[in-house]
Amino acid sequence: MRILIVDDEALARSRLRTLLGDCDARHQVMEAAHAGEALARLGISGGRAVDLVLLDIHMPGQDGLALAHQIQGLPHPPAIVFVTAHADHALSAFELDAVDYLTKPVRLQRLQQALAKVQRTLGQGAPAQAVQPAEGEALLIQERGRTERVPLAEVLYLRAEQKYVTVRTATRSFVVDDALSELEARHAAHFLRVHRSTLVARRAMRALERHYDADEGEGWAVRLHGLTEPLPVSRRQVAAVREALAG
Repeated sequence: MRILIVDDEALARSRLRTLLGDCDARHQVMEAAHAGEALARLGISGGRAVDLVLLDIHMPGQDGLALAHQIQGLPHPPAIVFVTAHADHALSAFELDAVDYLTKPVRLQRLQQALAKVQRTLGQGAPAQAVQPAEGEALLIQERGRTERVPLAEVLYLRAEQKYVTVRTATRSFVVDDALSELEARHAAHFLRVHRSTLVARRAMRALERHYDADEGEGWAVRLHGLTEPLPVSRRQVAAVREALAG
């Protein structure tokens, strides 16, 4: 991948560059120390396009959140992964459709996980095919003093809502306290992220269509077998949904 590191601290950029080399020496890595330099690298002033921006939040002048908003307005925006020493901006980051949010000091394994997410988003890896869950695969639901097994084959989508994740089947809804990112990593073969807050069952996807959302305006939505309401698809995930439907 072509990766741009944006951080005002030279040591932080150097550490990330080293970690990226440990992940895969084939990555093409560029650096920027501030927003203006980053925008030039992204092609606004003649620089070449990149696939991924590793973006610090607290920087002199224009901060990372403002820069991310500007990047999202590009015709073909790169994926964004925030890399910051502050964990209090996570919600704002994901509202900007960030693929992931890493806290400093970044661990190699955590960076590898983020890069894997980006590759799935960009469709650069082998496309994940819809896999029928094995008979024994299930989510364990703790509810009202009892534990219930919900087969993965029955789950249509997982949606993050405040501190919990809603698990939806064709007939019922459950709540679990697992993080959506953990569920995504655990069951990536069965679920596709279509929005910052939503994973859908690959096997249940039936159509991608234009959709109007009261909060986000004109956009896209995916229809699932066994569900009447469409689910919003973020702009960044439209290509991944199309690919999954074609496969």
